[in-house]
Amino acid sequence: MTGGTETARLLPWSGEGGKPCYLVGDGTGRLSRVADAIEGVQLGMCAALLDHAADMLDDHKVTAAQLRFLAARMAEALRDIHRIAESRGARLPVTHRNPPDSLSHRTPNSPASNFPPENTRTTFGYLNES
Repeated sequence: MTGGTETARLLPWSGEGGKPCYLVGDGTGRLSRVADAIEGVQLGMCAALLDHAADMLDDHKVTAAQLRFLAARMAEALRDIHRIAESRGARLPVTHRNPPDSLSHRTPNSPASNFPPENTRTTFGYLNES
């Protein structure tokens, strides 16, 4: 990261070999907008899948194969939503407040702590939005 307002954003797709892909920029460029659009599609598909799951669970004629297929699609959707939550959470501003006593043994969560050390970054896909 180069300072200023540039941050590394976890993108909603994977790189080669399923490795995380990051975008470095200020969040206003073309690739950021593409990532936002893809996240929107993923969130919409997840909502539709939840509705479909509710319908299937109400249907007493649904087969085991149909439920397995549904579970597989739900696992995919959950993986997508988890990635979106991690990406957005890492971009939240850091607040400087004391954690609750039950969390006092943890280090403060900052966006930088969500990324690997400098010497391991070559294993990830990075894009620079300049």
